[in-house]
Amino acid sequence: MQTEKIEGKRAGDVYYRIKHPSGLSICLYPKEHSSTTYAVFGARYGSVDNCFRRSDESGAQTVPEGIAHYLEHKLFESEDGDAFEKYARTGASANAFTSFESTCYLFSCTDRLYESLEILLSFVQDPYFTKESVAKEQGIIGQEIKMYDDDPQWQVMFSFLRAMYQKHPIRQDIAGTVESIAQITPEHLYRCYRTFYNLGNMILCIAGSFDMEKVLEVCDRTLKPSEAVTVERVFEEEPASVLQTYTEKRLPVTLPLFQFGYKEPVKKGSYRSEEEIAAVEVLLEAMASDSSLLFRRLLDRELINESSFCYEYFEGEGYAAVMFGGESKDPEAVAGEIRKEVSRLLKDGIDEADFRRAQKAIYGENIAALNSTGNIANALLSFSFKNRELFTYLDALADLKLSKVQEALKRVFGGEQTVLSVINPL
Repeated sequence: MQTEKIEGKRAGDVYYRIKHPSGLSICLYPKEHSSTTYAVFGARYGSVDNCFRRSDESGAQTVPEGIAHYLEHKLFESEDGDAFEKYARTGASANAFTSFESTCYLFSCTDRLYESLEILLSFVQDPYFTKESVAKEQGIIGQEIKMYDDDPQWQVMFSFLRAMYQKHPIRQDIAGTVESIAQITPEHLYRCYRTFYNLGNMILCIAGSFDMEKVLEVCDRTLKPSEAVTVERVFEEEPASVLQTYTEKRLPVTLPLFQFGYKEPVKKGSYRSEEEIAAVEVLLEAMASDSSLLFRRLLDRELINESSFCYEYFEGEGYAAVMFGGESKDPEAVAGEIRKEVSRLLKDGIDEADFRRAQKAIYGENIAALNSTGNIANALLSFSFKNRELFTYLDALADLKLSKVQEALKRVFGGEQTVLSVINPL
């Protein structure tokens, strides 16, 4: 068993990265005085993984959309009961989620950690699918999909993605469609499970108060060795241009909702470095936070409200975009103001004082997040899946130079490929 101690001198913390003989990567982040311990067990498998190639096979296989989310639902069921019922006996609070690029199972607890950990590792490694149970789940997930069809926030986001991306599977709904999930069979589920739930494709992250030896003892006892198989995501090449610049739907909302963003060209199979991520986050803080000139202009013109306006850097394998969203009486005017501010910044550059303020704000937020065991464990898992390291990212934030933020500005906004997605009232 290989163990690496990783120290964060600025954070004053350490964590341990362990390569277990089963093939699983384990990150253990001790927080001795924490009242809760949080564990997340994740697979690098999300809604974009509908076409893949295993290293022990020559050809790629395509499967119906929505299988990753479907698997997440089904794994909680087993021949000897429901995993939530088992967690109820230990007092742990458990959940799971499927994103574009990962599926994660998690729990938090104040005691009986090792029993809850055994439940987590056991049920995720014990798939049980029958024709009857798969057919039953199709009805449940079908209802969930229909519910999201009427969700304005969900619709403004996916309309945005479908307008921005022409080929990349990021444009597909995480849960799939009613038609696609109707095609899912137990054979599909077992096939995808055995491909992506290989322990070499998974990570376990725990943050909080624990005995490292006891955690590893549970892992030794419950982890089943995996085959030495890797999996490659197979994507079509994504064009640099967007599919359409404007998209609109009507739903029962009081004020129009909008999502406006810039598409950034990304090379297939690559991720941004810690420094590049830090630079974009500081850029957005300087450009659009509630202390920025842009935010003040939008507020003064009553184009946004303080509570709903938001922004983020949305990126992963083969895709990246800067997004702004919220409620507005005039979404096109908001998009116009953002375009104006982008043009000004590309011409004049980021002000040194704005850069320093933004850098301190983002760094402070990230240091404060280390007080939360959930934030720590989720960050470790997310960073690991994207070949990044948490303390390297914090160092990159602290050491960031204005020149790197200027580079990010040109890279992210220079292509001028934009999409405005709007949900108008009925």
